[in-house]
Amino acid sequence: MIGLPRGVSVYAFDQPCDMRKSFDTLTAIVAEQMKHDVLAGDLYLFVSRDRKRSKVLYFDGTGMCLFAKRLEKGHFSAVWKQARGASGFEMTLTELSLFVEGSESLGPRPLSPPLLRKSDLSPRFP
Repeated sequence: MIGLPRGVSVYAFDQPCDMRKSFDTLTAIVAEQMKHDVLAGDLYLFVSRDRKRSKVLYFDGTGMCLFAKRLEKGHFSAVWKQARGASGFEMTLTELSLFVEGSESLGPRPLSPPLLRKSDLSPRFP
């Protein structure tokens, strides 16, 4: 993936998307259905119904970029099953990277081992 600043948000569209859609049609989906400003510099993820193809729409400050990937084996995660709100959900850049690599693991996962709190620690010297 092209280097991106850490403060960039990633939004996944909450429905399967026709991968024949172009820059303008995907931009319209972001504006009208997702209610976001595509020129803000955030990334927008779209996945096909068969989950073999995905696209990421991004405005880099000089123009629109459209990244596409087709998996030869396996399927992308069904991001619309992860949707938590009105139209899509927010992901981290790390989750997007995992997604693009074909990982099924999306969304918050419990840490292993869990974080310790001060109350969990016993004094070394009684």
